[in-house]
Amino acid sequence: MSQSISVERVRAALLAAGHPDAITEFPEGTRTAADAAAAVGCTVAQIAKSIVLRAGERAVLVITSGANRVDAKKVEAAIGMPVKRADADFVRAATGFAIGGVAPVGHTVPPVLVFDQDLLDLHPIWAAAGSPHHVFPTEAAALVRITGAVVADIRAEG
Repeated sequence: MSQSISVERVRAALLAAGHPDAITEFPEGTRTAADAAAAVGCTVAQIAKSIVLRAGERAVLVITSGANRVDAKKVEAAIGMPVKRADADFVRAATGFAIGGVAPVGHTVPPVLVFDQDLLDLHPIWAAAGSPHHVFPTEAAALVRITGAVVADIRAEG
């Protein structure tokens, strides 16, 4: 499978931020947190899944533990803006990535970023790298540093 432009955008963003290029391809796919955890050999909690919400015309990217569901009200409190669900067309237009491959870096338009505080206790974490088949390992603190994300409690209870 050839490297896509999206994956190369992520690679360039990682390198520009001084992050190692550790992007790995998994032909069986990493579209869901469970798929990614099985492919990588880690817990579902260690998958830094990307949830894209919408605040007007801005994308809000929530980087959350694969074991968590996102509470939109907590996200709104963290960023001070109302959010709603984003459809696949908005995700592609606003981030430059398809659902299942939204990376925390390398966006065509910088999103508002929110980082799940639960990820700070996990080592390493794995994030999407621009396609449903590519991921990269990182440390939570490094990802917060290179994305500038707001760290918050965004986990839905129950």
